[in-house]
Amino acid sequence: MVTTAWLVLLGFLLAGYFVLGGYDYGVQVLLPVVGRDEAGRRAVLAALGPWFFGNEVWLVAFAGVLFGAFPVLEGTLLSGLHPLMVLLLVGLVLGKAAVQLRSRAWARLWDVLVVVGGVVPAVAWGLVVGVLLNGVPRGASGAFGVTWSMVLDPFVVACGLTSLALFTAHGAVLLSRRLVDGARARALVRPLIGVVVVGLAVCLVLGWDAVGVVNPGAALVVVGGVLVVLGIGYWRRSFLATACAAASLVVLLGVAQYPYVLVSTLDNSMTAAKGAADPATLAVLSWFGVLVVPLVVAHQWWSRWAFRGRVDQRTPTYF
Repeated sequence: MVTTAWLVLLGFLLAGYFVLGGYDYGVQVLLPVVGRDEAGRRAVLAALGPWFFGNEVWLVAFAGVLFGAFPVLEGTLLSGLHPLMVLLLVGLVLGKAAVQLRSRAWARLWDVLVVVGGVVPAVAWGLVVGVLLNGVPRGASGAFGVTWSMVLDPFVVACGLTSLALFTAHGAVLLSRRLVDGARARALVRPLIGVVVVGLAVCLVLGWDAVGVVNPGAALVVVGGVLVVLGIGYWRRSFLATACAAASLVVLLGVAQYPYVLVSTLDNSMTAAKGAADPATLAVLSWFGVLVVPLVVAHQWWSRWAFRGRVDQRTPTYF
């Protein structure tokens, strides 16, 4: 029971990061499209507000829970996915640095790197999900290593491109609301969501024989996500649609592989109990979940409420 609760918390933190950090990726990708001039680009970056670095708290918390509550899973997963993890971290660091440095000098160069810093993590997360859904070659020793042939599998590539489209659509919805003149971003929402729907359908077809996706529950999650995404209209409904679709990446992974946390193509899959710390350690760590997580959620909600207004090129920004 305690292990299941920690597994749910782990999924909640990663899903929260996909929802909040996901629109950071999308805004970065759309920087030159929505911001046609310097004033427009400054307005786009101002739309990220004070949340740009705060959203990384969710990723840090996810990594902390993975390390503390699931040390066996963490050691196996991160070492096995090493190439993708390096790609992901390089993209994150590059994007964060470029957003901060573009106002100092060489703005055009940094703008290119801002976009790259949005595209790379958005694609990398989709590749990670695709690889895990396909199953990994975890042998008797428990270790595995991802090869580029596994990453370039059509299903995995489709997952990467779909996640890019999804996070970009999520960012477009945010900009359509946050910008005083959000018409350009608003015009992109429907086409981008159309790409997401097509991408999800392609992933479902290509991945039907994958280790995880044959689970009927996973197929229902994908179909449900598509239906939610189709509910575009007013701002709140649009943002809820793309947010639920972003979170469904984690739900899909969890439902498709349950009761395992790491599915092996070599009949050596890891259950949650095998990947978790001992019950005594989980009991001690439970204070983290009870006390810290609600505070993080409350602070994030308050900061979004406090800075909920619209922005334009005259809005003060640190970027």
